[in-house]
Amino acid sequence: MSFVRTGGVSLRYRPRAIVCTALLAVAAVALAVVMIGSGEFRLTPAEVLRTLAGDGAPADAFIVRQIRLPRAAAALAVGAALGLAGAIFQSLTRNPLGSPDFIGLSSGAATGVLAAIVLFGAGSAAAAGGAVAGALAAGALIYALTGRHGAHGQRLVLVGVGITAILTGVNGYLLTEARIEDAARAVLWLTGSLDGRDWADTGPLLAALAVLVPAVLLGCARPLRMLEMGDDAAHGLGVPVGRVRVALLAAAVLLVALAAAAAGPVAFVALTAPQLARRLTRTPGPNLLPSLCMGAALLTAADLLGQRAFPGHQLPAGVVTGLVGGGYLIWLLITQRRTGRL
Repeated sequence: MSFVRTGGVSLRYRPRAIVCTALLAVAAVALAVVMIGSGEFRLTPAEVLRTLAGDGAPADAFIVRQIRLPRAAAALAVGAALGLAGAIFQSLTRNPLGSPDFIGLSSGAATGVLAAIVLFGAGSAAAAGGAVAGALAAGALIYALTGRHGAHGQRLVLVGVGITAILTGVNGYLLTEARIEDAARAVLWLTGSLDGRDWADTGPLLAALAVLVPAVLLGCARPLRMLEMGDDAAHGLGVPVGRVRVALLAAAVLLVALAAAAAGPVAFVALTAPQLARRLTRTPGPNLLPSLCMGAALLTAADLLGQRAFPGHQLPAGVVTGLVGGGYLIWLLITQRRTGRL
């Protein structure tokens, strides 16, 4: 750890964390550039950058800006939102399994979409609204069931797991009652896909990130670090525990809801990104910004892999993250068991 003193102000920082965060951000952008250049009409990274700068040919500009850039932006934004939300939840619960995948938010978003499609025949925009409403409703229900002073730790995880089980049953019932066409649309959304995404799909999430990321990093990072020491210790250090926890939960739930609306319930990014970021930086605490950058890099890499792994066939990004994240979850459970934390 290093310190910088300017006048009467002393700032501490960890050089390794800063370097790792910068490298993750560069990697995420580089992967996005490669992804934009991939496809039947291939472009080199130099051509992509030239086109983005306004110097490309008209055909290149159309393909890059109108078709591929929105998908790359969606991958970066959704991954960043899930990485940041996962870091917040894991820090609040003090549990590496405290992820939106397990505490009911992703299932709530799925229920909202299924209800919109199956019960009301909603189109894409209304289905996205259903995802936001479902995730927010699930978050409010979980908070109500855990109680104001219980929305942390094992209680939050256990209540979330119960909500997930209930909503999974509801989702299965809605699928059985749907018409074949509606069920096919719903299943495609439930896999978590970035295919065909445009600026209208990603715009609300980008706007939320522009507001919530600075607010969380500048206003809540230090209180969140103190909350990891326990409520009593944080309260003794002057942290308004209740208000900070509610604000962080609201921010994380909103990020997950908008990410689900943009791309569907992409699995395991919120689970793996904070853990990988912490291992990379070797820094205790929430690691909010490294987790954000790690999430963006992971989802962009997953979407790129899904496009190029099997020539002639594309895998949805959610399938790739599910395959990789499932293996990571097994490894994490084995590790937790060996260390006596499970």
